Amino acid sequence: MKAAVFRAPGVIEIDDIPIPAVGRGDVLVRVRAASVCGTDLRIMKHGHFRIPDGRHRVLGHEVAGEIVEVGPEVAGFAVGDRVSVVPNVGCGRCRMCRRGLNQLCPDYDAFGITMDGGFEEFMLVPSVAIERGNLMVIPDALSFEEAAILEPMSCCLHGQRKVDLRPEDVVVIVGAGPIGCFHALLAKQQGVGTVIVANTRQPRLEIARRMGADVTINVGEQDLRAEVERLTDGEGADVVITCVSKPDVIAGATDLIGRLGRVNVFSGLGDQARPAIDVNSLHYREQVITGTTGSSVQDYADVREIAASPDVDLSPVITDRFPLEDVAAAMAQSVSGTGMKSILVFD
Repeated sequence: MKAAVFRAPGVIEIDDIPIPAVGRGDVLVRVRAASVCGTDLRIMKHGHFRIPDGRHRVLGHEVAGEIVEVGPEVAGFAVGDRVSVVPNVGCGRCRMCRRGLNQLCPDYDAFGITMDGGFEEFMLVPSVAIERGNLMVIPDALSFEEAAILEPMSCCLHGQRKVDLRPEDVVVIVGAGPIGCFHALLAKQQGVGTVIVANTRQPRLEIARRMGADVTINVGEQDLRAEVERLTDGEGADVVITCVSKPDVIAGATDLIGRLGRVNVFSGLGDQARPAIDVNSLHYREQVITGTTGSSVQDYADVREIAASPDVDLSPVITDRFPLEDVAAAMAQSVSGTGMKSILVFD
């Protein structure tokens, strides 16, 4: 079968590799759509500490397809089922796993990192992933392409749960890439009254509008803090979600929220400098800063149902499609920031 094999930072090659053998408790999925994620791009640039030098890996953890083979001990799945995967497979034993937080397991496995992912024609889902609930049937209402982007959407739901969104809230989302647009959609689905999305690129703000944003602010033309104060009569927003990896955005989040305001630091900074936080603002206005990473199996299951709702349209986020052979072009398009989600599609 054809696969896009990561060999070293900066090197990914299309190769012929064997179709994985299916064990007694395993499932083999014919991949139909695989989305390029920022994590794939970081691995391509820097590698990953869980991928040792010299180890070859098939990347891709935002995946959807159909089952073509099941092991004799598999229950609950059958050939022909349309499925997608939750990428982080917890150990099932640690404190985090016992709390249902598989994404925080210190001894996790993950598709596209410790196991081969979806940038290949056929992907093996091992028994441990099935036992942990990481394989899920796709609702009929969702296409393979839409199902492939459920994973980042589930991460957004996980982040929003940390800041306890309420209908009366004014929510500011900084960043209008795919993640910012998912946040806008989910906030409106949860009944939030006012969703403000800020970004520098106007085309992305237009997509954010289509995804549910009530107000968009082009920060290349308007001062974000002044606009938020104007829109809230000087009280500040209730929630800020930072969806861009910039220290100044995180440092300035407390300036955008008022008393009892909440911040979710959704995007990390990698090796960038640690931003200075206004501790006095936290102290005197009783603000809260949270951070989240990934999503749990439950988050994924919940967002799958939200995405299947008749009033949800994920298509504006999918802007570029590529065959597997053009994986390098798909990654380059994602890095460029000119589109939204790049999807590898399989015949």
